[in-house]
Amino acid sequence: MPHPLWNGLFFIFAGMKRLGLIGGLMVLLLAACTSHSETRHGTSLPYASSPELAAIDSLMWRQPDSALTCLLTCFDTCSATEYNRHYANLLFAELLYKNDYEQTNREELQRTVAYFDSLVGQTPPLKRGWRIKKNPSATTFLTARSHYINGVGYYENGSAVEACKEYLTTLEMMEEYVSEKELAAQKTKFIALTYTHLSSLFSDFYLHEQSVYFGKKALEYYQKQETPFWHQAWVLNEIGSQFDIMEQFDSATCYYQNAINILDDTISLTYKDIVGHLICLEYKKGTCQAETTINKLHQLLLSSDSDRESQTRFINIGEIYYHEHEYDSAWVYLNRVFQTTSVVGFKKQAAEWLVEICKSQGKYTEAHKFADFLVPYANVEENQSTIKSQLTELNKAFGLAQQEREQKKEMQRHRNHSIAVVVGWFLITIIIFVLLYYFHKQHKQHLEEQIEAERQAHKIQQAALAGRFKQSNRAQKEQLKHNEKPVFNLKQPKANTYEEEPICQLIISVCNDGKNVIKSTVSPSAYASIALTDAQKAELKSAAFAHYASLIEMLGQQHPELKEKDFMYCYLCLLGLDNMQIAVMLQHSLSTIWDREKRLKKVLGSEDRVAVTLHSLMAN
Repeated sequence: MPHPLWNGLFFIFAGMKRLGLIGGLMVLLLAACTSHSETRHGTSLPYASSPELAAIDSLMWRQPDSALTCLLTCFDTCSATEYNRHYANLLFAELLYKNDYEQTNREELQRTVAYFDSLVGQTPPLKRGWRIKKNPSATTFLTARSHYINGVGYYENGSAVEACKEYLTTLEMMEEYVSEKELAAQKTKFIALTYTHLSSLFSDFYLHEQSVYFGKKALEYYQKQETPFWHQAWVLNEIGSQFDIMEQFDSATCYYQNAINILDDTISLTYKDIVGHLICLEYKKGTCQAETTINKLHQLLLSSDSDRESQTRFINIGEIYYHEHEYDSAWVYLNRVFQTTSVVGFKKQAAEWLVEICKSQGKYTEAHKFADFLVPYANVEENQSTIKSQLTELNKAFGLAQQEREQKKEMQRHRNHSIAVVVGWFLITIIIFVLLYYFHKQHKQHLEEQIEAERQAHKIQQAALAGRFKQSNRAQKEQLKHNEKPVFNLKQPKANTYEEEPICQLIISVCNDGKNVIKSTVSPSAYASIALTDAQKAELKSAAFAHYASLIEMLGQQHPELKEKDFMYCYLCLLGLDNMQIAVMLQHSLSTIWDREKRLKKVLGSEDRVAVTLHSLMAN
């Protein structure tokens, strides 16, 4: 037989089955009504995109050169609709950048950004809010990509502030409207690239703390995507470089070491650059002598594979000679870098040290030559102060907006958690109440069946006892007819003991019948068929007088307030009957019998049971 719990659960689920079916059909209908064409990004687009453009978009993330060739061959045929035309312009701008070409479609790209913004419903950038007008998950990624590549174009044209705005707008869209579940490989990489560009942009303007922050965020998304180790190592190296410049050498060492630990390609430029940074860092921290450091850099120089790599080693060696005041040796390396490098940062740094060397050696003519080279950069530094302030303000505004977004998300998470808890407890409460109701119903039904069975058994028992009493009554009547002596003749033959009298044995057998036990939970009226008749009561009284005449006479003399019903209670007590059995024999309520017992105890002056008191009086 199944456990009652399973029956209860089946009862619940059976009642909910119809609602579940209706809910499932509604979900399917809603899904069917809101379906759109799916793209490779896992989101539906409000308009059908060209299959050729979708294929090129997919190819771009793996083979940008091949994707650019394909786009150029089918650009016109794929741009039949307005949506596809702007989609093609976006892909073209992205592919130019990925193939190291200058962005040549600036005007078209600006119109594309405006078009995708109109689909999403954008408020002005960094104003803390986007008004999504239709299908936010459909165009968010493409809109964010258009802002990102537009920022690349701004930076190529020297508009760092506008580029920063576009990058921050990109992140604002992606982080607010693209959940973790939607972050497919391309989207995660895209966010990481945006953070990387911001890190480089702030680094170019010597805003190192901001650069470190964005670099760490980029690394976080690269690790989510599980990008190649060399890419993560490159980001770790860039973060370490910022700490190095800020002279936070312990942090720099940590990032450099983490970067070199995950690289297994010991001949790559990234690996050798990190080794060079660690060698120079040991010198800066004072844990390695200058001569040892220079020897290590010379060994690293021998493995150089390009002019740029060699120039990096030259400027490192020249810097150490410069700090050691070995100006002749420093001049050799730094002047070589100045004359040959095309990297502006290297040339500017070499010129600054060469000016100081020339002054210390009295070479004022050559010092003026290097100083003249630095003049335009001094003006640039002055102009960059305004740009730095604007970039700092943009970063602050983005940080505040990001904090607000996080607070909203946290509040939403708390709300969802609270709702889930309330709903959960509500459902559990309902289930408990339903189970309790079900079990109560089952228990009630079981009790009713049990009571009915006992009722039938009592009917059978009462019928049997009634037959026995009728037979006994007939025998007594026949005996009385042939007996001329009165019922209360005290000299008639008696049994050896009171309990052995026929009427007493009959009473004891009825009350102690093991198969038909008198229950205290059942009303005495239910046993009316086995109660004493008037003739049996008279016979019981006669038997009591035959054995306890002196006791009964003494009680009558000493306590004249005792009535016949009190003496009948005493006769039954002397048989050892309890109050319930006495109530059944006399057909009185149990409370009446208890009151009678209390009265007798008070009259007899004893708190012991009445039968005990009576036996004590007999003994005395």
